[in-house]
Amino acid sequence: MSKYVKELVTRDIRRRLDGVEDAVLVNCVGMDANTTSELRGELDKKDIKLLVVKNSLARRATEGTQLSAAFEGASGQVGVCWGSSDFVSLVKEIVELDKDKAKFDAFQASGGVMDGEKLDAEGLKAVSKWPSRAEQISLLVGQILSPGAELSAAMLGPGKMLNSQIKKISEGDE
Repeated sequence: MSKYVKELVTRDIRRRLDGVEDAVLVNCVGMDANTTSELRGELDKKDIKLLVVKNSLARRATEGTQLSAAFEGASGQVGVCWGSSDFVSLVKEIVELDKDKAKFDAFQASGGVMDGEKLDAEGLKAVSKWPSRAEQISLLVGQILSPGAELSAAMLGPGKMLNSQIKKISEGDE
């Protein structure tokens, strides 16, 4: 590949990864075209993008960015996955696809980068157990509403008891 072509490809990779701060690296080598197409379709349904690149070109394209740490020590072709609603959801989907060896035998999550720090495959599995953004929001809302619900129950409980006692007394007067 000539220097001119390498520069064009590097510029294209840099343009595609512009604004991406967190990504997961996967290994797709050994998958046939039909399986790769099916994988891309599944990822596209979940708003996850997949870019398969030569690691040396990706390393050149991501110099000076947060993604550069992900390509340290990478060899051969790598798939870069990014997107989804948040990074934890992205990792959960990739790890789930990695476990499904019946469909995607050659697919393997190999690492990634989160907040500029490199993650290995075990780090990805640990992140996949974290709550996603939607789960964190539901936990937070539950914690915010819980004291109000307890206060409401505390105020309504004695009031209902008093109301039932007054009703019993009034029924005896008739």
